[in-house]
Amino acid sequence: MKKNVGFLLAILPLLVPAFSQDDYIQRPTLGIYFFFNDFKTSGKLKDMTPGLALNYINGLNRHFDFTSTLTGSFLDYKTKDGVSLGQDNLLLEGDVSLKGKLFSNKYWVSPFMQIGTGISKFKGYWGAFIPAGGGFQVNLFNEAYFIFNAQYRIAVTELVREHYYFSIGIAGVIGKRKEEKRSVLPE
Repeated sequence: MKKNVGFLLAILPLLVPAFSQDDYIQRPTLGIYFFFNDFKTSGKLKDMTPGLALNYINGLNRHFDFTSTLTGSFLDYKTKDGVSLGQDNLLLEGDVSLKGKLFSNKYWVSPFMQIGTGISKFKGYWGAFIPAGGGFQVNLFNEAYFIFNAQYRIAVTELVREHYYFSIGIAGVIGKRKEEKRSVLPE
């Protein structure tokens, strides 16, 4: 019983609303991420390929966001059959996704699930994949967010290899906060 109470007290600050704002819908946000692609699924950092990503997020409502990401990493790419498509070349991946958040931006921490569609390009080879995964975002004063994400990128076309994608990034709000509409009534 004491363990349960301690656990609840430990996570309570994560569930307390963040600094107040009028609208809890994700404002347009631009982020930069450091990520790792894991093609070998060994889970060892030395076997993963690092890269950088840019991300755009815009809230559709309190619990769903549109997100788009462009990633780039230099790697040796082999097809599912083990055929090498090249070494030390740029793998570009772009995706658009729907992110469903458990909590609105009213809270400090919000876990999410994400699914979408994506395309990839390695040298002259194009492919398609489905990014599916989850993560959580940490609200920093309603102006910036730390975002942690893990995905499984499911191959749709023949030359694309399924792989894991792990990212950590920071995103900042772009644009101005919506102004409240006030009626002008004579006093």
